[in-house]
Amino acid sequence: MSDIESTEVSTDADVRPNARKVRDGLVVSVSMNKTVVIAVTSRVRHPRYRKTLQRTSKFYAHDETNDARLGDRVRIVETRPLSKLKRWRLLEILERAR
Repeated sequence: MSDIESTEVSTDADVRPNARKVRDGLVVSVSMNKTVVIAVTSRVRHPRYRKTLQRTSKFYAHDETNDARLGDRVRIVETRPLSKLKRWRLLEILERAR
């Protein structure tokens, strides 16, 4: 019995030491070519007053096909730096704007 027979096929999840970050957000700008700006809203609790606050972060994401439109709800995934500000890639469009 050789070692070649007992080798397993490794998937992408086995190779990566940690998973890529994934965020859901709203498209707020599509004025650039192959780039969209995504606003991601997160809820945090104030440390002293315990009131829930909304924090909004903007992410520049790569959209290869220019498919996303203003107001769409999308999912983005972390990737290597593509430009000065782009570190995210458009994964899928969850819901189209009405």
